Amino acid sequence: MSKKKQPAIIIPEGTTEVLLHACCAPCSSAIVEWLLLHGVRPTIYYFNPNIYPREEYEIRKQESKRHAESLGINWIDGDYNHPAWLHCVSGLEGEPERGGRCQLCFNMRLKAAAQEASRLGLRVFTTTLASSRWKSLEQIERAGQLAQELVPGTLFWAQNWRKGGLYERRNQLLREFQFYNQQYCGCEFSMRGKR
Repeated sequence: MSKKKQPAIIIPEGTTEVLLHACCAPCSSAIVEWLLLHGVRPTIYYFNPNIYPREEYEIRKQESKRHAESLGINWIDGDYNHPAWLHCVSGLEGEPERGGRCQLCFNMRLKAAAQEASRLGLRVFTTTLASSRWKSLEQIERAGQLAQELVPGTLFWAQNWRKGGLYERRNQLLREFQFYNQQYCGCEFSMRGKR
């Protein structure tokens, strides 16, 4: 008896709208395209207080907004409060990528995404962080599950957004839209050895 192959991406039952926490335009582009093609309308929530310096944050923000506007989808600007983020990760500045600092960063950002989804009356939220090969899917899933528990009535769509050809499509869309493509995760601590 042959096993039926599971699809790479599984939409939570009954989902027609989703809040998509987006870290940048390149990472969200293929996900947004896939969602729209599969009858799920995303609202992009740009909440990234980890990004440093402010100029870098603004460049990524404007690219994300430009992308959303070009597709006619809702785009929400989360607050940029880098000092609050620094306080959140205080004491973990020396941690390596995928360490404890990243876990707290994901926790903070996905809790805010769940809260925004709830405010908008959207049950399901997900994140583009799970499209990066540099990020730990386990850490992202833990952060999403925690956010779901902290914000009743929300559901975290835990999805590996690298699958189903989306990583390759991301790279194509990056060229098509001529997106600014950053060379480091975002925070000052992730810049070590990158410049």
